[in-house]
Amino acid sequence: MFERIAELAIRRSRLVLVVAAVAVALMGVLGAGAFGKLLGGGYDDPASQSSRAGKAIDEKFGGETNLVLLVRASQGRIDAPAARRGGRALVADLKKEQNLENVISFWDTAGPGLRSGDGREAMVLAHVKGDGTKRDENARSVIDAYTGPYEDALTVRAGGGSAVTSEMGTQSGEDLVLAESIAVPLTLVLLLLVFGSMVAALLPLAIGIIAIAGTFAELFVLGSVTDVSVFAVNLTTALGLGLGIDYALLMVSRFREQLAAGASVNDAVRRTVSTAGRTVAFSAATVAAALAALLVFPQYFLRSFGYAGVGVVVIAAVSTLFVMPALFVVLGHRVNSGRLPWAKANRGRTGTRAPMWGRLAGTVMRRPALTALPVLAVLLLAAGPLLGITFGTPDERVLPEDAESRQVSSVLREKFNGNDDAALHVVIDKPVNKAPLESYALALSGLGGVVRVETSTGTYAAGRSTAAAPGNTALGRPDAQRINVVSALSPKSGQAQGLVQEVRAVAPPAGSHPLVGGADAVLVDSKDSVGSRLPIAVALVAVTTFLLLFLFTGSVVQPLRALLLNLISLGATLGVMTWIFQDGHLSSLLGFTAQPMDVSMTVLMFCIAFGLSMDYEVFVTSRIKELHDLGEDNESAVTNGLGHTGRIVTAAACLLAVSFFAFGTAELSFMQLFGLGSGLAILIDAVAVRGILVPAAMRLLGRSAWYAPGFLRKLHGRFGLSEGGPAPEPAAAPGLVTGSPYGKNSTHV
Repeated sequence: MFERIAELAIRRSRLVLVVAAVAVALMGVLGAGAFGKLLGGGYDDPASQSSRAGKAIDEKFGGETNLVLLVRASQGRIDAPAARRGGRALVADLKKEQNLENVISFWDTAGPGLRSGDGREAMVLAHVKGDGTKRDENARSVIDAYTGPYEDALTVRAGGGSAVTSEMGTQSGEDLVLAESIAVPLTLVLLLLVFGSMVAALLPLAIGIIAIAGTFAELFVLGSVTDVSVFAVNLTTALGLGLGIDYALLMVSRFREQLAAGASVNDAVRRTVSTAGRTVAFSAATVAAALAALLVFPQYFLRSFGYAGVGVVVIAAVSTLFVMPALFVVLGHRVNSGRLPWAKANRGRTGTRAPMWGRLAGTVMRRPALTALPVLAVLLLAAGPLLGITFGTPDERVLPEDAESRQVSSVLREKFNGNDDAALHVVIDKPVNKAPLESYALALSGLGGVVRVETSTGTYAAGRSTAAAPGNTALGRPDAQRINVVSALSPKSGQAQGLVQEVRAVAPPAGSHPLVGGADAVLVDSKDSVGSRLPIAVALVAVTTFLLLFLFTGSVVQPLRALLLNLISLGATLGVMTWIFQDGHLSSLLGFTAQPMDVSMTVLMFCIAFGLSMDYEVFVTSRIKELHDLGEDNESAVTNGLGHTGRIVTAAACLLAVSFFAFGTAELSFMQLFGLGSGLAILIDAVAVRGILVPAAMRLLGRSAWYAPGFLRKLHGRFGLSEGGPAPEPAAAPGLVTGSPYGKNSTHV
């Protein structure tokens, strides 16, 4: 197959490039509409009890409260005559809004829970209509129209789920623009430093652009038929730019190596595609397999990253395999054009084999235990904070402290007797008589931490009816009942999650099956949903990775060694992220609020980091195996293999890490977690694992590193797809050292 790809590039290079240009233009046009198709939210399991409760409330009670307008009197108390007139006028205007329903206020009900303890502020609760992007647009329209001064007597601020989601979407777009404005120029500078040639540096960037444009087009198509998270865009840009550069870097390096060794342009293309091209294909398969595991989760937030991740990997690999060889044929030796001054100064004295990496590998191979044990100790120590890890879902605390919706949430917790916005919503989807409904509500009100329970028959607190607070008739229907359980517990705390379980354990009215929803219930159900499917995802990643590496190496030991080392590096990365983002270290420097680890983002980071680790595993192992197949002993193959690939892997890791580290500038804390964690995982893997642990493991394993049972050797002989055969290297051109476009002491790939 790879030979045919090379011949296509050689014979039809210009046609391939024209087709690619047209395809990119079409993908760009299609992808431009992706942003209008993508949604916020997506953290809950549609089949969970909390999701079904929310759906029942939408259908029968006009929807859960997802918008809170915090109204403050400009002077005096909120129930003063001027404030009362302004409040009633505000509520009247809100009830006329077609995008709102279930508008409830202090001035309508006089409920004490809707007024602050100091009497200066009150709440207006409402449900914003619509789904996904439409709901965000509707919320933003209402917020823009009503927040700020109102009739001189009031000041209005917006909070609640819709306000938080809307601000998160806006902030995500701003974070993305800032991250890319940092990553793209810095990446180009690093490419120039790596290659020392303007033309060679632009080739990987071109592949990254193709990968991003193609994935945006994919997201547009998928967003038209299913729910796709807006945050998939962030992964597309970071991974598309990074992987496109990784794969192109490997191809350009091998092509220039072949040219420097005296090969003709066509022969150099053939050898590059059969070796580096094959490595790219296997690398892409391992990364795609890791990211495809995200598709087993029901939350569309996670599935969206699977869509984007698999798409960007496949498009980057396909464009690298077809477009890069065609560009090589057209450019030929001009691939080295536009040499920069330092590259010209070193011309004729350099080599692609990196002596430093070869010497490091040699040192490790001579003393594997002495060099590997300190590295293992540091990585295991870094993984220590995982012993105390806790999980949560995104809320207003991921926003900057000056975000309006976050400030409103803080006021609701601190100044109101119970947080109506964070209440648990119990739905009984059938008729219920008054007596059993009251008995059920009384039992709920007696639970620890519950401030009051609101039903259509009355309000209950501490196990008894509150005569001063009549029932809310809007909570009752002939065929259904809704019960609001308001607590004083901090939202998403351990106690609040425990209350969800206690509410679900209370005996309901005979013959009924209550559904418990609300933000805390969503968190409980999300953790259960992710936890139940995580073993399946991990098993899929492990099995597919094992099979792919076996087909690539012909060994059963190499895949096991790769899996073990990757788990160690991933444990260290997740431990450091827990230490930073959960325990709060560096919070003042990075400007975030410490909170439990985002369960979805942690799973996402695991899959991405695992896949990218395997990316570099294939890069390194491919060259080691190539040399081993040429007859070199294990120690020599590892030393020379790392000597040839060490600089490439380091350069690729730095370039890819830049794309992720740029998100460390984000204002959303879970995007900081995603960017810094992924970037750190890449660097740990490229330096500590590939540079030290891999050669140490190979030395300790010895010849058994390439072991496979006889029947599996036969299977690999028939179906294995390892590097291309050992085609003879052409003789070096006069004055050049084999493997170098510049000579013996080159610092360029």
